[in-house]
Amino acid sequence: MKKHKKTLLIPEGFSQRDIKTESSACTGEKTIGFYSAAEKKLLYAELVRSEDDIIAFYERYGLEYTERS
Repeated sequence: MKKHKKTLLIPEGFSQRDIKTESSACTGEKTIGFYSAAEKKLLYAELVRSEDDIIAFYERYGLEYTERS
């Protein structure tokens, strides 16, 4: 039996356009989350090890990932 994963609600005040990835200048470590312009940082950030992690982040919020150039 397959487990049904609950879709998370997009945090209040954010939209799909607020999803950003950032890379550390020192380590190159990449994170994804909702960018807060007011706080100038990513909120609800998660570590990204591969493209699959980015796709999974979008899917958790019930969104479709479209690669940006």
